[in-house]
Amino acid sequence: MRRAATARSRPQLSGTNLVRAADHNQRVTLQAIRVGGSLTRVELATITGLTPPSIANITKRLLQDGLIEEAGQRRGGRGQPPTKLVIRRDGCFSVGVNIDRDHVTFVLVDFSGQTLARVSEEVSYAMPGDVRAAYRRAVSSMLRSAKIDRSKLVGVGIAVPDDLSSVDLPGRPGAYSAWGDVNFGEMFAKPLELPVFVENDAAAAAMGEMQLGLGQHHSSFFYILISSGLGGGFVVDQGYVRGANGRSGELGFMLAEDGTGAREQVQKLVSLSGLARLLTEDGFTLADVVAPGPLSASVGATVERWIENAARALCTPLAAIDCLINPATVLIGGRLPGVLVERLAERANELMRVQGTYVPAIAPVARAALSEDAPAVGAAILPFSHFLLPKQGALWKVPSGEDAISIAM
Repeated sequence: MRRAATARSRPQLSGTNLVRAADHNQRVTLQAIRVGGSLTRVELATITGLTPPSIANITKRLLQDGLIEEAGQRRGGRGQPPTKLVIRRDGCFSVGVNIDRDHVTFVLVDFSGQTLARVSEEVSYAMPGDVRAAYRRAVSSMLRSAKIDRSKLVGVGIAVPDDLSSVDLPGRPGAYSAWGDVNFGEMFAKPLELPVFVENDAAAAAMGEMQLGLGQHHSSFFYILISSGLGGGFVVDQGYVRGANGRSGELGFMLAEDGTGAREQVQKLVSLSGLARLLTEDGFTLADVVAPGPLSASVGATVERWIENAARALCTPLAAIDCLINPATVLIGGRLPGVLVERLAERANELMRVQGTYVPAIAPVARAALSEDAPAVGAAILPFSHFLLPKQGALWKVPSGEDAISIAM
């Protein structure tokens, strides 16, 4: 949820008035307007630290480029009422793709991050050729339904799990190893012929949360993505942290008690494939859970059993996250109905209060603002980040307090 900055929480952004940093300053100003929602030129100068003439020149260029627009005047003060500036939603567009072992999802988003069109196909272990064909069908369908100017498309973002071709989840066919040889740039080159950006699915979800979700109110958080497996990503001081080998946040591979005294990878249970296994044992399918509408009593009982076991399995990685990273919050997203994500978060909080008494500071667990389509929407933000938004390090310094808002790249 986006809120305007208040006088006591207004952040300061590391802008610069050097002539050669015009592009940097333009990115910073544009992102300030994105996060602030509606800002005047005077407010932009205060937030960024840029001079009023610099802000006047930058906003003139942004207006000419069609990336922002004027939205009336702010009344109530003395003198000439200042003009409010907002992001122009149709300033540009992007396509996001999420490939997983049980589905492929395609979204078309505008510059504000709103999803204009969506196509999702539930398919187990789709092969590269199948996904390529599904993408071309989806793109044509989404562009027709949204009726946008194709010249304003800036890129395609792809969110895909690490080790897609090799992690041994239930039902994986041997031929699925073909994903190990895929060149995603070539795979998604047609029909749009746009730049292609590839990111780990959990990282894309976390980056999307930084730009559009609760990351605007928390400078440090850990994102847990429940998909066919279990992934994670973490943001520290408004920057996504990859680790030495780009594999930070891989909590799904951690070992935890399985309830029988043995230990297994957390993602064996805390994942859609883990939930599907329990449902199958009780004569149900995952479709009985993700379908719209309330759960039947019998399906609900199986889901509650999974939530209890999953929350217990998460306690081990949650304690490690709290001790090693000390995030402000832990956010959970994934292709589960929001009410179930919230229930899992509530139970994890309850268990951590009881079992985590040795942890110096326990971060609250909550449902992410971007939930079901978080990887796809996060992937769609990647082209915006590359071409238009501040590079990492060009960030607001915010005081503590729940009112504070922040810019993250």
